[in-house]
Amino acid sequence: MISKATGTFSVKLELQPASPQADAAVIGRRSLEKSFHGDLEAASSGEMLSVMTAVDGSMAYVALEKVSGTLAGKQGSFLLQHASQMVRGQPFQSIRVVPDSATGDLLGLDGEMRIDVRDGEHFYVFEYSFSEQS
Repeated sequence: MISKATGTFSVKLELQPASPQADAAVIGRRSLEKSFHGDLEAASSGEMLSVMTAVDGSMAYVALEKVSGTLAGKQGSFLLQHASQMVRGQPFQSIRVVPDSATGDLLGLDGEMRIDVRDGEHFYVFEYSFSEQS
């Protein structure tokens, strides 16, 4: 059975030094911290790499973040993997739970998150399910 969690989140991005192999003018590296509110009450931290193109509204980013807190009354943590793009202003998101990364009451968690930014406020929709653990 698929369940849905919705709410808001705040995010803090902090620019980090690029690796020596990366072109810092093209590839940006940031640490991220989030606070989720709503059906998911949690905090997260992670790392993000992003790239902007010469075309306005086109970019891509990848990130990994560890989310710790409570989802539908169940406490634990899980990892999210981001691999998303914006093509001339049109977003294409892939934000998924890393398989077998959940701990505590969240063991067996699988799911996908969508994010939306409207008027400067961040919203999430998290569709998830639990598999049987053997």
